[in-house]
Amino acid sequence: MPNRVAFITGASSGIGYAAALAFAREGTHVAVIARRAERLEQLEQAITNLPEPHGEILTLSADVRDGEAVKAAVDVAVTRFGRLDIVVANAGVGHRGALVDAAQEDVDTLLRTNIDGVLNAIRAAVPAIRNTGGGHVILISSVTANMPAPYMALYAASKAFVSSLAVSLRGELEGDNIWVTDMRVGRTLTEFNEKRLGKSGRTRMLGPSYMPVERVADAIVRASHRRQRTVTLRLIDRLTLIANNLVPNLIARVVRSQYK
Repeated sequence: MPNRVAFITGASSGIGYAAALAFAREGTHVAVIARRAERLEQLEQAITNLPEPHGEILTLSADVRDGEAVKAAVDVAVTRFGRLDIVVANAGVGHRGALVDAAQEDVDTLLRTNIDGVLNAIRAAVPAIRNTGGGHVILISSVTANMPAPYMALYAASKAFVSSLAVSLRGELEGDNIWVTDMRVGRTLTEFNEKRLGKSGRTRMLGPSYMPVERVADAIVRASHRRQRTVTLRLIDRLTLIANNLVPNLIARVVRSQYK
C-alpha cells in the first residue's frame, strides 16, 4: 500500500503543528495549510529532521476562510501525492468576553474560521478522499461543545456546531467508506490562549492543568487508524461532559468565575 496522505488545517502552531509531526513520524505524508508561511517553513524543517523513514511534507499558505484557496490546496496535495486519505479540520480561534459586547470583527473572524473553515476543509477534501476509496474525517472540537459557557459563548457555540456536524456527517459519508471522528479536546498547552480574541488577561485557573499538545496529536493519529465516534482524552474531561448534562448550573458558575 502507498503511504497514507493527511491534509491538516491550521498547522502553523499548536495541535495542527504537532499532528503533522506525529503523522509524518509514523510515515504518513502530510499536506498542511495555514496563513503564517514562516511557521510552516519551521514545520517543514522539523519533519525533514525526523529519523528516517518518515512521511514527506507539502506546505501551502492558505486561509481556511477562503473556500477556493482550500480547494486549490487540496488539488495541489493530490497532484503531489496521488491520493488523499485523511483530513484534519483543526484551524480555529477562541474568544473570551460577553457576547453582546464582542466586537463585530471578532465575531466574524471566529465564525468564519471555526465554522466556515471546517466546512471548507470538509467540502474540499471529501471528494478527493472518495476517489481514494475511503478514509477519515477528523474534526477538532472541544469539551466546551455542550458546556454552559458564560463569557466564552461564541467559542463554545462554534464547537457545538462542529460536534453536531460530526454526528450528521458520519451518516452521510458511511456509504463512501469515510469515517468521521469528533475530537473533544480539553485544555491543551498551546498558543491558543495568547491568540484568543476578545477580552485580554489571564483566565483564572480552576480544575486540571493543561495537557501536552503531543498527547492530543498522538490521539489524532490513533483515531485515524480506528473507527471511533468521539474521542475525549482525559478522565476529568469525560467527567466534565457528564457534569455538563447533570449539573449545568454548577458548571456555568464555575466557568463564569474563570472567564469573567
